[in-house]
Amino acid sequence: MDRYRLGWLGVAIAGCGLAFGGVSQSALGATQSPAAGAQTSSQARQQGAAKKDPGAQSYSRNCAICHGDEREGILPGFPPLVGIKRQLNDDKLTTLIRSGKGRMPGFLLMQADELSALLQYLGTPGPALTTTGKGQEVSAQVVAGGALFHQNCAFCHGRDAMGGETGPDLTQSKLVLADKTGERIAQAVREGKVEPKMPGFAFSSEETASLVEFIRWRIKMAAEHPGGRRGVKKADLQTGNVEKGKDYFNGAGGCSKCHSATGDLAGVAKRFEGLQLEERMLYPRGARASATVTLPSGEKVAGTLAYKDEFTIGLRESNGTYRSWRTDRVKFAVDAPAEAHVEQFPKYTDDDVHNLMAYLQTLK
Repeated sequence: MDRYRLGWLGVAIAGCGLAFGGVSQSALGATQSPAAGAQTSSQARQQGAAKKDPGAQSYSRNCAICHGDEREGILPGFPPLVGIKRQLNDDKLTTLIRSGKGRMPGFLLMQADELSALLQYLGTPGPALTTTGKGQEVSAQVVAGGALFHQNCAFCHGRDAMGGETGPDLTQSKLVLADKTGERIAQAVREGKVEPKMPGFAFSSEETASLVEFIRWRIKMAAEHPGGRRGVKKADLQTGNVEKGKDYFNGAGGCSKCHSATGDLAGVAKRFEGLQLEERMLYPRGARASATVTLPSGEKVAGTLAYKDEFTIGLRESNGTYRSWRTDRVKFAVDAPAEAHVEQFPKYTDDDVHNLMAYLQTLK
């Protein structure tokens, strides 16, 4: 199998949220070794008390199968619940528990006293372990940052910050590696990013600092265990022939029918790089289709395709108005740019992909 396609397989696996070398259990996302798992008598007493806690018992019966024994989450499908009360108050949590959401069933028959105990338990802090899976000591700040990361960031960036469902590998991020003070990371956390899409987070300065320390700790761990890299480095995708890629772009690939190196693709290698650029080259997610509907009167209505099946076609006009018609009463034409990429996919040879990628990386 071509190594680039192996890279794609690795990225898909990364989406499962598996951790490699993370800090132990729910605090930092990995499993402790027996030597590192030795507990103090205080920790043992706390666990014993939790077993008698009716809220913990309710959680174990109803929630742990999806959200983990320690509320650590089972990514990418089920989010962590440690710190959930930072996001939802008791009223919203009650509605969620009673009504359910998506794959989560509603618990309409849960008694009021059990629900109250469960809500109280969900407000308690998670385990605060301070050893890695290899028994190495880490600071309390890293532990705190790890808990915050797993509650808010791991779904996209992976539990070990090495890339996940949609987010890039932070241990290889140019922004992260170049930021010596943590200010640029903090700004990205506060303000979010448009591409790739990332929301902003209203963390305190102390929380943001702990998040930065956790990410830096993960960079250190990734460097010490290079075999655990799950992503694809930019250099891995620079082995093709630029001139042959340009010829393919303007010739057999048919790319120039829709794109221009000096128009819509000007500077594309600055906006995207590495695997992110290759993903958009092979299948541009989020590319919008347009539609033109011709009414029986001859009037033409154009806009962004919003819905289409055997019986109905709907579009949204430039002013935001949604309109739809029965397909047997109008004529219509749909222009779906992404479909051309889908049709091209089985036609690529490995050399085509490598060469085209090499050419696109010159468009800066």
